[in-house]
Order: sequence, then C-alpha cells, then structure tokens
Amino acid sequence: MQAPFTRSTPKPPSPEAGVLSSVRGSLAGIVVLSVIGAAGSVVPFIAIVELARALMPAIDGAPVDAARVWLIVSIAIAALIVSVGTAFLSGVVGHFADAEMQHSLRQRIIRHLQRLPLGWFDRRSSGAVRKLVENDVVALHQLVAHSIQDVLTAITVPVISLVYLFIVEWRMALAALVPLVAILLVYPLMMRGAGEKYRQYDQATQALSGATVEFVQGIAVVKRFGQVGRSHRRYSDATREYVRFVGEWTRETAVSFTIVELLASPIVVLAWLLAAAVWLVGNAGVAPVDILPGILLGLGLTAPLMKLGASGQFLRNATKARQSLSEFFGLAPVSAPDRPETPEGHSVALDDVSFGYLDSHRVLEDISLACAPGTVTALVGASGSGKSTLAKLVPRFYDVDEGSMTIGGTDVRRIPSNELYRRVGFVFQDVQLLRASLRDNIRLTRPDATDAEVEAAARAAQIHDRILQFARGYDAVVGEDANLSGGEAQRVTIARSLLADAPILVLDEATAFADPDSEASIQRALSTLAASRTVLVIAHRLHTIVRADQILVLDNGHIVERGTHEELVASDGRFAAMWSDYQRNHARSLPEGAGA
Repeated sequence: MQAPFTRSTPKPPSPEAGVLSSVRGSLAGIVVLSVIGAAGSVVPFIAIVELARALMPAIDGAPVDAARVWLIVSIAIAALIVSVGTAFLSGVVGHFADAEMQHSLRQRIIRHLQRLPLGWFDRRSSGAVRKLVENDVVALHQLVAHSIQDVLTAITVPVISLVYLFIVEWRMALAALVPLVAILLVYPLMMRGAGEKYRQYDQATQALSGATVEFVQGIAVVKRFGQVGRSHRRYSDATREYVRFVGEWTRETAVSFTIVELLASPIVVLAWLLAAAVWLVGNAGVAPVDILPGILLGLGLTAPLMKLGASGQFLRNATKARQSLSEFFGLAPVSAPDRPETPEGHSVALDDVSFGYLDSHRVLEDISLACAPGTVTALVGASGSGKSTLAKLVPRFYDVDEGSMTIGGTDVRRIPSNELYRRVGFVFQDVQLLRASLRDNIRLTRPDATDAEVEAAARAAQIHDRILQFARGYDAVVGEDANLSGGEAQRVTIARSLLADAPILVLDEATAFADPDSEASIQRALSTLAASRTVLVIAHRLHTIVRADQILVLDNGHIVERGTHEELVASDGRFAAMWSDYQRNHARSLPEGAGA
C-alpha cells in the first residue's frame, strides 16, 4: 500500500535578509566607505576653523606657525580627496552590488517559479508575476545603490559635527541643535496616520492604473458600439477619487510640511545661528573664532535629514518589495516524489477526492470517476460548480486534500513533473502566447519538432490558412506582425497541444473563441485526436459533447449525474433541463462532427 500524502502548505517566509544575501559582502563595503566618506566631508569645515585659529596671531602682528598651517591645509585636502573618493567608490560598489543582486534575484525567482505548482500561476495574472520579476527587484535598487549611503550620511555627519561643536563651544552646539530638534518634533505630526494614508494611496493608484488600461484597451470596442460615456465613467471616477485623496492628504499635511521646510531652510538656519552667535559674543564673552564652527557646521545638520525624508517613498517601496520577495521565496514548491514511478497506461481516475483552496471552503467533495484510454469524459455544470478545478487536478495544478488522483494507476504525486507533462496536455480558455514566432509558439512543447510537423498540427487546428495570410507566415511574431483574434490564438494553442501528442488531454471549452465556420472542423480534429487518447473536456456549448462517452454533471462540488447524452436526456434530470434550456436559448442544430 502506498504511503498516504498530506497536502503541502506554504512555509513561513524566509528572513528578509535572505533577499540580499548575494551582496552581503558588498553591503559591508558600502557601509564602511559611506561612513569614511561622511566623516571626511566634515573634516574640511573643521579645518577652516582650525586654520582661522592658526592665522589669528597674524592680526596682532605675531608670527604664524607655518608648519601647523600647512598641516591643516594638507589634512583638509586629504580629507576632501578621501571624502570624494570614498563617496564615488561607495556609489560604484553600490551600483555593481545592485546589478549583481538583480541578476541573482531574477535567477532565483525564475528557479523558484519553475518549482511552484501550476495552480499558483492559475490564480495570478501575468502582471503579478511581472511585479515580482521586474518591479520588486527594481524597487530594491534604491535600497542598495543609494539609501544605505544616504542613511549613514544622515547619521554620521550630524554626530561628528555635534561632537566637535560641543568640544569647541557647547552653547553654540546647543543653538545648532535647536532647528534639528524642532524638525524631529514637527515631522511626526506631519506623518501621523501615514501608514493608513499610504495604503489608501496604493489603492487609489492601482484603481487609476487599472481603469486607465481598461479604457485604453477597450476604446475601439466602446466607440464601435457607442458606449464611450459608459466606459469613460470608471476612468473618470478613478481619476476623481485619486485627485480627491491626494488633495485631501496634501491639505492635511500642508501646514506641518511648510513648517518643516522652513525649519530646514538654510536661510532660516543661518539667521538663527547668526542671532545666537551675536548674543553669545555680546553677552557671554565667547570669542568670535569659537562661533565660526557653529555657523559652518550647524548649516549642515538639517540637510542630510531632509534628504533622507525626501527618499522616504523610495525606501518604503523597497521595504515592501523586500517583504514581497521574502514571502514569495517562502512559498512551498511542488513536492517531488522520493521514489518516482512511471504510470502503466493512460487511464485517469479520481477516488473519493476532496479539494479546497487554501483561502476558501471545499470546492470538490467526494469525487470519484474513471476515464479509460480512447474515451471522452465531459464535465458540465453551472459556473462555480467545480468543473475547472476538477480538470486542473489532472495536470497537477493542485494536489488533492483527500483521496487520490491517479494516471495509469500511479498517484500523480509520485510521477516526476517532466514525465507527467509528457503524458498530459491541456488547453484552457486563458490563452497564453509568447512574443515569438508562430512557429516557435506552436512547437513550444516540442522544440525539436520539424517544420512539417508544425504545419500538420496547424492544419489540424484549422489555423494553417490564417498563418499563411501573414507576410512572414510561420515566422510572423505574435504581437508584432501577427495580430490574432481570440479564436485564432486559441487555435494556435490547440495546434501546440496537438503537436505535443500527449496521450491525455484536458480541454476547457477548447472551441470557446472559435468562429462558427471553423468550430465544426476543430471538433472533428479533436475527435480524431481523441481516438486513442484519454480526453477530459469542460463544455459550456452542450452540442459539442453529445458524442462524449460519459458526461458528468457537477453541482456545488459534487457529481450529481453521470451517463451518456442520451441516457441523461432520457432520465429527465438536471442535464435534461440544461439541454432543453440550451436548445431553446441557442436555437441551433448540432454541427456535423459535433462531439469532443
């Protein structure tokens, strides 16, 4: 007896540091270089003060220590060179590390995508995958290439400056601290509730983006049918909501933002420091030369902080991207069998199968069926009855919760993936074509297929003549010089499945987008293909499955009826009612060659 299987669940997200593990050494180098560069940038200002002290005796006609003057000048020049050099090196290391990180992450993402169950892709749009591979990785650029240096500079420069100021003249140091402390007090007021506001901002942005894409993509259709106003309404509503939210948030933060900008303004800071300097010189007996460092260095305390605040949105995006990638890498890959087995034959069987998505209730309950080689099994039922989910258990888009799903008597979880997909082909309504030539799209499942085999598959799928209408024929690139309708794209995927020559086929309304003239031809091609294969087909057009060997009627995740078309019509049950409604609504005769 085979050992029981348990449904795998996603692993906890890996530590966020794992996302940047490939550049950990480079990050350490960036930290060291950034600190040295930030410290070096303060030294020339300190050198100006010390140079003034060294030259002060000249005012009274006393001799100047030339050696000390030249030492100070040399230190200032050396510090300036070190500061510029380390800042440059830090930027270079950061951008090289960024390039390495992006390359490493994309390779790692692709490897992980290859190991994920197909159901993960089935429940996500291509945009969600693109976000991981492109947007999230690019968002980390700011973190690696810029933000580390910005943060360390924002900390190092004020700390070194304040330490020196307190050593030289503590009262001037306190005066220099006043604008910094004021900003730190007002800034939290400005950012109060920012977490919720950013969430609402993301929602408004996504809604506007989606409405814009929908409006642009559908403009030709809505113009044709005179519905421009209706289609434009969602776009207008999304735009108004976005403008309203941004305007409201701007008004709420305008006063505090203006105060922060004024407090950090060089003119305001300089005016405050000069006022403090005049008071200290006139009332506290502080020597003018001791005031100079406070003025020079005090001006540089707020700028790094404001620069850090300005890059807050980039840091936020990078943090979200890092979290998103960590959660993605924490997803459990499809389990590989410890002892792979090879199926004996091409029968398909489900035995007391139950299944539910991780975020929902049970979709299938106690499903049992057997599909013999050379037969066609059709699944029908209302939307949401579980037809598509059941069909996707065969190519292992998902693993069952209970029971077993077998091919040739072997549980699909014991069949290696490459062996499984040599035996199971599938065509679903969601057509996926690559931006490649039509020839390469058809032989995607068999890269070594000859041109003659590709053409034979295209002929069987009734797409050959349409392909020849393009200037470059089979070399025409999808999306460039080959623009296909929905039905034509569907027939390309059918040709791809025919070329794969898999002994088991899963078809989800394979003729859903076919035009009436070619539908019967496609049905004949599929009927010929099914002669020695196990076929499981989901059908909404009931006339296409009247010749199926068995029809299963699903309702709310259960099989409520099964039999041939004639048997089910004669039983006067649910299928009979569906067939009667179908004939009445469509008022059409069965096309020649109808069936699976």
